[in-house]
Amino acid sequence: MRITTWAEYGVICALHLAKRAEEGPVTGRDLSAREQLPADYVEQILLRLRRAGIVASTRGAKGGYALARPADEITVREILSAAELQTFDLHCETHPVNDERCSASHECSIRPVWVMLQQRIDEVLEGVRLSDLLEAEPKVRRRVGLPVLTR
Repeated sequence: MRITTWAEYGVICALHLAKRAEEGPVTGRDLSAREQLPADYVEQILLRLRRAGIVASTRGAKGGYALARPADEITVREILSAAELQTFDLHCETHPVNDERCSASHECSIRPVWVMLQQRIDEVLEGVRLSDLLEAEPKVRRRVGLPVLTR
């Protein structure tokens, strides 16, 4: 699994909106400037997040984007799926090397390993809420089961 720019920027955009939830709608241009992300990426990602029901948009002079639901109801998996359109690319299905070997009708002893890996990744991502990412890194590390780094 590779975390693409789309996925990473999607999480950054959603987290930015979560941090500014009390301020009202945020424009894509403001989000882009504050997070130092390319404006064209941000607008496209916000559109994808809106289509997925993660953010809502408001038109007008005081318009912009805001979370459509509370941060504790939004999972990282939802954000990645919306921004990237999938959380794990099963390469043998999306880019088969050999139509005969990689077809769904052909038995493949490797495919179950990739499917299991995809399921585990999705389980982990489903267990992390956007609200968890509002915490400091040591707290997030504990939440996801990683050791806390000491400096």
